[in-house]
Amino acid sequence: MTDVQDRTAELATDWTWEYDGYDPDGERLRESLCTLGNGRFATRGAASECPADGVHYPGTYAAGFYDRLASTVEGHRIENEDMVNLPDWLPLRLRITDGGGGGGADGGEAGADPARRTGAAWLTPDTPALRDHRQILHLDTGVLERRSRYEDERGRIVTVRQLRLVHMADPYLAAQRTEVTAENFSGRIEIESALDGTVSNAGVARYRDLNGDHLTGVRTGSAAWDRVWLACRTRTYGLGVGLAARTSVRGGTGTDTTSAHEAARAVQVWRVGAEQGRTVTVDKVVALHTSRDRAISEPVDAAVQRVARAPGFDALLATHRTAWGQLWRRAELTVPGEAGHILRLHLFHVLQTLSPHTADQDAGVPARGLHGEAYRGHIFWDELFVLPFLNLHFPEVSRALLGYRHRRLEQARHSARDAELTGAMYPWQSGSDGREETQQLHLNPRSGRWLPDHSHLQRHVGSAIAYNVWQYCEASGDTEFLHTKGAETLLHVARFWADLADYDRALGRYRIRGVVGPDEYHDAYPGARRPGLDDNAYTNVTAAWVLARTLELLGALPEPARRDLAERTELEEGEPGHWEEISRRLYVPFHDGVISQFDGYGDLKELDWDGYAKTYGDIRRLDRILEAEGDTVNRYQASKQADVLMLGYLFSSAELAALFDRLGYRFDDDLWQRTVDYYLRRTSHGSTLSGLVHGWVLARVRRSEAWRFCQEAIEGDIADLQGGTTGEGIHLGAMAGTLDLVQRGLTGLTTRGGALWLDPVPMPELASYSFSVHYQGHGGVRLGVRPGRLQLAVPDSDKLPIEIELPDRSVVVEPGESVELMVPE
Repeated sequence: MTDVQDRTAELATDWTWEYDGYDPDGERLRESLCTLGNGRFATRGAASECPADGVHYPGTYAAGFYDRLASTVEGHRIENEDMVNLPDWLPLRLRITDGGGGGGADGGEAGADPARRTGAAWLTPDTPALRDHRQILHLDTGVLERRSRYEDERGRIVTVRQLRLVHMADPYLAAQRTEVTAENFSGRIEIESALDGTVSNAGVARYRDLNGDHLTGVRTGSAAWDRVWLACRTRTYGLGVGLAARTSVRGGTGTDTTSAHEAARAVQVWRVGAEQGRTVTVDKVVALHTSRDRAISEPVDAAVQRVARAPGFDALLATHRTAWGQLWRRAELTVPGEAGHILRLHLFHVLQTLSPHTADQDAGVPARGLHGEAYRGHIFWDELFVLPFLNLHFPEVSRALLGYRHRRLEQARHSARDAELTGAMYPWQSGSDGREETQQLHLNPRSGRWLPDHSHLQRHVGSAIAYNVWQYCEASGDTEFLHTKGAETLLHVARFWADLADYDRALGRYRIRGVVGPDEYHDAYPGARRPGLDDNAYTNVTAAWVLARTLELLGALPEPARRDLAERTELEEGEPGHWEEISRRLYVPFHDGVISQFDGYGDLKELDWDGYAKTYGDIRRLDRILEAEGDTVNRYQASKQADVLMLGYLFSSAELAALFDRLGYRFDDDLWQRTVDYYLRRTSHGSTLSGLVHGWVLARVRRSEAWRFCQEAIEGDIADLQGGTTGEGIHLGAMAGTLDLVQRGLTGLTTRGGALWLDPVPMPELASYSFSVHYQGHGGVRLGVRPGRLQLAVPDSDKLPIEIELPDRSVVVEPGESVELMVPE
């Protein structure tokens, strides 16, 4: 590993993630990495005593909760749909309010500023009074602990310890416990707790010129002496939000409380006598409801009722810990060393973004989790890197996430018709209703210019959805889903590819034109009037795969299911034959003995990589650098991230050989080695997914170089390798992908044909590890890998035996049986 510890967390134990000291420059990063959530909503790990400003950004986001606003940019009216920053439930701050001395202080000078003389300033990490600060994320229990120590100008010392949770058992609750101890004095302290509806979406600097004021109609009130509430709605969609807080204070003397309902804020204030050495405890329990929730009438009424019934903090903490313990058992992954510690943090964030509670939501996989506002909370293709992990642990969550896509199948079909095509054209960026949410313009922070955004031409997202359907059904054995919603999704995606492909008589092949591949740097040919590229190899090969799998599924469906599917989709008699032809004759371009990223890629200029690295240092975002120079990356053989090499991420070498053979092309190890080498030299890794894919591919091709990329993928967020992006939200696809790198990449684990296929590759840096999976009804199937050994244990049950396919033999493992197999080192 690198010196990442100096820049991020101290690795205190395997189950905590810690930050010692207060670092304003790193606060946004810490807030993202210390986010707490439960699959329904999440709250950034911001200090409860600090409002949003240049350092802090509290944010709470609910899965699938969006609103749309219009803005004017460069004279153009544009609309953007955002995952809404909900009212802030965190605010709780304190100050010393009397003039009593302590610790040898002389009581202050006559005529001094009354605020300073009485110590009336609020105590926050940004004040000179801060002496110590420590932040501890407890991964095993999903609790954020903050410890701060303050000393005012009169020598009075206060220690503050805070515990925070977003409840994993009851997904509508959150809570904070704040313990305040007057170390060396007795006196009065004032505590202010609030629900704040003045928030907006302002967490991403490059979006701040856009309209982000989504909340309107804020109302506040009191439900009882210890309870306040806040209600509001979203400005365009009119979705309701209700928050209620119950706050209690104990351990002080002479306590009195008042409520003040300011503009868009519900505020409670306690004045408490604090005795030297004794702790005053403030418990704040919060309920959050929205109008998207089921089985409620009105959000704020539901929130008030829920918070009134909620147990105390200790009981909530106990049930919260139990729920987390159950999650960890289902998602067991044990990797030794520093890499294993970071992977556990990744797993923590995957679990709290996409928990079993997600299965009750109409929500997809937000690319930046529920951790911030980058990408506006939209759903991209990142589920391609997330669902393979979930399939083998939480198949019910995978099914729900695929349900999000199926419910938007009708919109995808409308989008195809609008483009004068058939089938389903899924959007590159999806939000509430499944229309295309990709922005029309994007800002280059380096040049300050707003530029046209053509990334919506990444039609390969449809293939990713089809791939996820297939992989989920292979892993879970869920034939009911495959034969109904899954089959319908695959059929419409296949129909789209068949219509988009044009026959080229000169080539004698079908071509897919005017698209963009995973490498977003290239969106047009140099000097072209229209955006789009022809015959992106990744797009064409995955389209052929979708067509072939759809035909396979049609052939395997029971006749009643096939008839129902054909009637629902109006499948014409000649369509399958046409798909068969296209699946065998799609064009894949080559140049210089390698697979071309797209037709004409080899004709582009070579980039002076060394020169740009010398001038700019970090050149991951070459597109921004070149545009600021008045140039364009479209002129060069320079890729942002893995594009052609994505094929090696999705498919084994044997599967790729079969795919290319079906297309009438020869594919062998030499071709793939040359292709990997070619693009490795021409990729800037401007995406967190790039290191992941390159590490995965190189582990099979040239493992001596793989670890560098695996390491970059593992450290991508904690070290903020993309330069300030993690503070805007974690990269969920990369985090889940690193987990899957261990689970499937290094083990060669695939699920196909009713068997588990395993082909481990040794990697000295990750030589020993173990995990458990859920496979076709078998829960807790445990796999362990160490040099030369593969261990597999199947829990006792009434299920059928598991068939294991190794490169050189087949093994059947009965329920209740454990085996140890020799594998090449």
